[in-house]
Amino acid sequence: MRITSKGQVTIPLEFRNQFGLVPHTEVGFVADKAGLRIVKSQKPSGKGQRLLDRMRGRGGGKLSTAEIMKLTRS
Repeated sequence: MRITSKGQVTIPLEFRNQFGLVPHTEVGFVADKAGLRIVKSQKPSGKGQRLLDRMRGRGGGKLSTAEIMKLTRS
């Protein structure tokens, strides 16, 4: 595997699938005695997380989930 002139490396599909590295996943680098490791950020990221961040705090309803479900089934 080679590093491009822009400093990029392609992570093989097998590893992306195994470790849940989807597009826009935040990663970091850790240097230790064995070398350099890429680590997945603990902070959630991606399109879904950005949507949740934008929606958080916008609801003002006082109904419980059970009450909402009862209304939708009536």
